[in-house]
Amino acid sequence: MSLPAPLSPLPRSAGTVEKARRRLDRQFQLFARWVPQLAGLLQFLQSKRARLIRIPLALLFILFGFVGFLPIVGFWMLPLGLFLLALDVPALQPLVAAGFIRGRRWWSLQRRKWRR
Repeated sequence: MSLPAPLSPLPRSAGTVEKARRRLDRQFQLFARWVPQLAGLLQFLQSKRARLIRIPLALLFILFGFVGFLPIVGFWMLPLGLFLLALDVPALQPLVAAGFIRGRRWWSLQRRKWRR
């Protein structure tokens, strides 16, 4: 008798990996529309040749995000670092994209409450 496969949010097949990557790319495109001044930088950071810059930059953002109580650096750096790192770590892609979508929905609800 075989054991059932454990439930995991991580993609299992090539199709789901590709779907997660497309979903993450859509989040990058949305972010570029929100902040048009960063569109060129985001496009460069998504390119394959920027990998040597992207990985250390993502790790620095994550590290500085943990000390977000200090001036200049902030907690905003943690999700940005995860967002960049997800481009190179396929296991993070569905989690980061889902987190970004949930964060967007939460922010939208908060804005509606504040307008009342």
